[in-house]
Amino acid sequence: MLEKDIKKVLVSTQEIEEICVRLGEQITKDYSGKKPLMVGLLKGCMPFMSELMKHLDLYMEVELMGVQSYHGGTASTGDVKITRDLDIPVKGRDIIIAEDIVDTAKTINVITKLLKYRGANSVEVVTLLDKPAGRVVDFEPKYIGITIPKEFVVGFGLDYDEMYRNLPYVGVLKEEVYTK
Repeated sequence: MLEKDIKKVLVSTQEIEEICVRLGEQITKDYSGKKPLMVGLLKGCMPFMSELMKHLDLYMEVELMGVQSYHGGTASTGDVKITRDLDIPVKGRDIIIAEDIVDTAKTINVITKLLKYRGANSVEVVTLLDKPAGRVVDFEPKYIGITIPKEFVVGFGLDYDEMYRNLPYVGVLKEEVYTK
């Protein structure tokens, strides 16, 4: 049913798994001997973070933070709202933020600065998708799954109006769906 709204598959289920294996190996190597705290930014991070964690051979904790910047629609408002804060302190911790997509970078920039302000030892970002053509803030994630063109994508956690998150792949949403 949802497939009828998808123009094309951009990143397949198999490609997502291969990306998570590669990122998991690199993060495991980089954080060897450390006990990082992985912070997922809700809601979009859930599928990616779940798949990525299967490929991390580390002692680590996991936390979730609710953050909104879209408030419906297809473009970030730039107004970052924390809807659910962390339950544990980050002071002195090595933080890995798991994000589904880095597009404008407004949200991830604000959250990165916030965690550093709270005393995190280090803050790095792992993202499934990087869309540098959408940047309005100078930001480069340390761990990038795949770079994508400036198209409106949904699936594997990414949504349009809270729908399509449950697609097992990342697809380009047909324009007529969001321009009605």
